[in-house]
Amino acid sequence: MNALIKSATIVDSKSDFNNETVDILIEKGRISKIAKSIPNPKDYKEIKLDNLHISQGWFDSSVSFGEPGYEERETIVNGLKTAANSGFTAVALNANSQPVIDSYADITFVKSKAQDHAVSLYPIGALTQLSKGEDLAELFDMTNAGAVAFYDYQKPISNPNLMKIALQYASNFDGLVCSFPQESKISGLGVVNEHINSTKLGLKGNPALAEELQVARDLFLLEYTEGKLHIPTISTAKSVELIRAAKAKKLNITCSVTIHNLVFTDDVLHDFDTNFKVLPPLRTQTDCDALIEGLKDGTIDMVTSDHNPIDIEHKKIEFDFAKYGTIGLESAFGALRNIFTTKKAINILTKGKSRFNIVESAINEGEIADLTLFNPDKTYEFSTEFISSRSKNSMFLGSKLKGETYGIIANNKIALK
Repeated sequence: MNALIKSATIVDSKSDFNNETVDILIEKGRISKIAKSIPNPKDYKEIKLDNLHISQGWFDSSVSFGEPGYEERETIVNGLKTAANSGFTAVALNANSQPVIDSYADITFVKSKAQDHAVSLYPIGALTQLSKGEDLAELFDMTNAGAVAFYDYQKPISNPNLMKIALQYASNFDGLVCSFPQESKISGLGVVNEHINSTKLGLKGNPALAEELQVARDLFLLEYTEGKLHIPTISTAKSVELIRAAKAKKLNITCSVTIHNLVFTDDVLHDFDTNFKVLPPLRTQTDCDALIEGLKDGTIDMVTSDHNPIDIEHKKIEFDFAKYGTIGLESAFGALRNIFTTKKAINILTKGKSRFNIVESAINEGEIADLTLFNPDKTYEFSTEFISSRSKNSMFLGSKLKGETYGIIANNKIALK
């Protein structure tokens, strides 16, 4: 793949050309030249776009595509196309399919479905067999097949001894264990945040305490085992405090937050719109503020769209019975730009790769082209026309967003809208 990118502003702190507007010549998938002006003597494909900015490729640490088993929600091929349109060159795929991805063969299958695509797919294997929380899955075998972490998606490990053993065992091969932050006996049948709004609406509450107890437990286990832990999608102010204290102790801990938990509070639930039914639930403004501050000071390591397509049959029903989940890839950048500067938004979209053993490529001559192309300043109202997912369950529909993605250049391929 050869291309000449014209008049692009580079947003990459590791680039020798950071904040400069330049031309970028790409030959055979690698950056061969960066300069103020580059002629096109070989008639390469030229890329000229309005207010074009370029960064290292973005990474999402938690996406679900359905396949195998739930292809009506999303397929791997269309999911990767959606990721490319949304500016992501790498995604980590959750194991919540049918069958659950919990073996060498399962990891090999999903990797094969993603071959020859511009977006790199990194499978996350289930932590326990069938994600039932009873016996450890084949962690080492899945690592050899290409799994980058182990996680029973949105299913907490209730047995602390099992989590202890998982952390000890995985440390033998530098495996990354993920633990969903919820104590099920405390959360019970709660479907929204336990607070004033849950009482007003007559919906069962899932208290912040359920998350914080699990986070505290897992941090004690981590300190005991000296393992390697990632806590996905924290949502409360107290969780931020607990992880900040653990990092001060130099524990091997990282965490993520969903973009929608930075933007929305449980105040949006008054219409019982099931697109806002997510796990962890939307919390309070105090929690949102603490999560944003955690991103700013580095306590929270990365953001995720937690992209989870759900078919209409499981969303357009009573709130209590609707499935949890929102799609989020297409709205991720625009939502973040409403909160952060371009520089900070790009920083948190490109963080996290090293935690999942994914190679980073700075925008310098001689480096592999792994690029996201975007306009950071365009404002628009998010609607279904911006959704390329099969399922349309987005809580951002009708929201004013800032920042448009053009696509990506990665894996020796160009994938633009």
